[in-house]
Parts: sequence; C-alpha cells; structure tokens
Amino acid sequence: MGGRVARTARTSLAVMGVALGVSLLLPATPAAAHNSLTGSDPADGARVAAAPARIELRFLSRVDPATTKITVVGPDNVPAAGAAPRFAGSRVAVPFKPGKAGLYIVGYQLSSSDGHPVKGEVRFTLTTGTPADPTSPSPSPSPAAPSPSVGTALPPTGAATTAGPAVPAARSDDDGTPVWPWLVVAGLVVAGLGAVLLRRRATRS
Repeated sequence: MGGRVARTARTSLAVMGVALGVSLLLPATPAAAHNSLTGSDPADGARVAAAPARIELRFLSRVDPATTKITVVGPDNVPAAGAAPRFAGSRVAVPFKPGKAGLYIVGYQLSSSDGHPVKGEVRFTLTTGTPADPTSPSPSPSPAAPSPSVGTALPPTGAATTAGPAVPAARSDDDGTPVWPWLVVAGLVVAGLGAVLLRRRATRS
C-alpha cells in the first residue's frame, strides 16, 4: 500500500514539473506585449524622388485614435500633413503635403492596451521638392511726366516768354467807320472860326 502511494506522488510531481517547464518555454501572449511600430511607407531612412500621396504607419496591434498623435514636419520645421490621420485597425495613414526637398520626420505617440506609452519617429528624405512659390509682383513703375496734349504748340527754346505792350486799335463807330477823320474836320472848322474872329478884331481896331 505504501509503495503504491509513493509511486503516485512521484508521478504527480513529474507531471507538475513538465507543466511548469512548458509554461516557462511559451512566449508571452500578445495581450501582455506592448504595441510597437512594425513598418512604414516610406520606410525609415528611405530616399524618395516622387512624393507619396500619404504616409502609412503599421503597428503590432490596433491603434486607438483617441490616444494617438501623429505629426509630420519637413525642412525648416514646416508642417507637412495635408489632413487629419485616418485609422484602420493597426494602420494609420496621413495625407502628405510635400514642400522643399530635404528631411521629413514623422512622429508618433500612442498608448498600448496596458496603458504603456509608445513613441518614436520615422525619417525619410525627399530628393525632389515642389516648385518654388511664384515671386511677389514687382512694384509698378512711377508714373511718367504727362506729355503735352496733341495740338498744343510749345514755345521754341530760348524764345521770350513775355509779350510786348499791345498796340491799341483805332476807335471806330458802331458801323465800322473810323472816328479820326471827323476829329480832323472839327479841328479845321474850329481853326477857321478862330481866324475869322481874329480878322474882325483887327478890322475894328
């Protein structure tokens, strides 16, 4: 009886040891693992000549939009995200708004299912930038001096600008006949009367 109990106890201990060893060899379940980035497009460190329409990030497990923040900046720290990120399970797509050629940095920050924060970044280089913005219009030239109107004669160079005294025109009657002949006749009449008077005085004396 005692031998049978001892054998049973030894068998139970062996089974428990095997079960413990198997549990130690099994990997951790995905629920206990932290979320992490598994890939991106463009890939980290890539050099691209044609700007992609969007940037895609792929993670190990589902991404919660409420606790996820994605940023995209280009040369001179200029924002390059064309719109808000779009979430689809474990993938996040961000519309890309390219600018100058140079280094672009995609930053991400999210929370795992166990609350552990996960953050990192993806860097890629755009070798061909967008055309430069058109230059601002040049200032309009100053208005030219107004030119003389057609039909206006300019005085010749060196000509005197002041006009001489105007010669008065001979007065005339309303009908256009000159007045001076009548003045001469009147003067002759007065002179003749004066001569007659002088003769009469000389005769009386």
